[in-house]
Amino acid sequence: MEADPLNVIAVATGAVTAFIFGAVIYHPKVLGTIWANGSGVDLTAKPSAIAFVAQVVAIIALALVVGLTATFQLLSAALLAILAAAAFVVANGLFQKKSGGALFTDGLYVVGAGALMIIAQGAL
Repeated sequence: MEADPLNVIAVATGAVTAFIFGAVIYHPKVLGTIWANGSGVDLTAKPSAIAFVAQVVAIIALALVVGLTATFQLLSAALLAILAAAAFVVANGLFQKKSGGALFTDGLYVVGAGALMIIAQGAL
């Protein structure tokens, strides 16, 4: 099986749209307040720069996984990786005793971000 070259534009687009998607769903007027209350996060406090760096690294890594699986026409493997990442995030939240709303928001973010990354691969 011959692989297509990595679509760097689609990887970058998927990563950027996933970050924007996170900014939208974690916004206080969307699901942010529900998430913060259920996660014990103070929305008035300044977020940690390290948290943003870790988030960007995770987004880029997942976008690369999706892009690499697309080069081998194995997006089903990307879907499995996305669902596994979501399950890890939700499981971690369960250990932290987050609320159902917080768990839903965290899981939705990973699945939605991954879906946007797959869409970018198909569209570009």
